[in-house]
Amino acid sequence: MDGNSLGKTIIAVGVAIVVFGLLVLALSRLTGGRGAPLPGDIVIRRPGMVFYFPIITSLVVSLILSLLFWLVSIIRK
Repeated sequence: MDGNSLGKTIIAVGVAIVVFGLLVLALSRLTGGRGAPLPGDIVIRRPGMVFYFPIITSLVVSLILSLLFWLVSIIRK
């Protein structure tokens, strides 16, 4: 690994950390600081049972990871 690709890798890791931090802050604001579930997640509460299906959370995480991997692939070129 030469110095140029090492520098790009370090920048990509830094960008990933910043994006992850912003994601955590955004999710905290969306959920009122209580974590999950996001609006749109399915939660069914019955006596003796709670069913939780995090569909919106899954979509948000998938979108963020797709953008992150896209950014890393652009930086690595």
